[in-house]
Amino acid sequence: MTQNLLQRGQAVKLAVFDVDGVLTDGRLYFLEDGSELKAFNTLDGQGIKMLINSGVTTAIITGRKNPIVERRAKSLGIAHLVQGREDKLVVLDALLAQLGLSYEQVAYLGDDLPDLAPIRRVGLGMAVANATPFVREHADGVTQARGGEGAAREFCELILRAQGNLEAALAAYL
Repeated sequence: MTQNLLQRGQAVKLAVFDVDGVLTDGRLYFLEDGSELKAFNTLDGQGIKMLINSGVTTAIITGRKNPIVERRAKSLGIAHLVQGREDKLVVLDALLAQLGLSYEQVAYLGDDLPDLAPIRRVGLGMAVANATPFVREHADGVTQARGGEGAAREFCELILRAQGNLEAALAAYL
């Protein structure tokens, strides 16, 4: 982890996550009735909860729309959920206006081309290890973990560490 990423993480007040390929492994499972299944990683969920408990607001912006994502966001306490939108920078603009935040106060974790504009614009724009190479090339940093396999946890812990809150977050479980 570079000092640059830690410096960028200090100002973060809002952490934004994509879903497919970030909070999941990116595979889509369709059932015969047309419904969809997604598998989420519990390590990622715990990281998001720790981040929320430290005072960082969280959001999901995803191009697909699925009630499973709504259920997962609610169970983790994610404050803002926007589904069915690939114009993620437009969505982020509106969210920042609503929250009174600047781009420098945002961290974003993504994996594919619809995530590129926010990754390039925010204060801490990161890609998961298995993100498309073009997105990884333009990110401030790349997680060691793959999407759906602990990448969001790594991202959350980086922000917690940057803000001096990781030890306290972990100590709460001792």
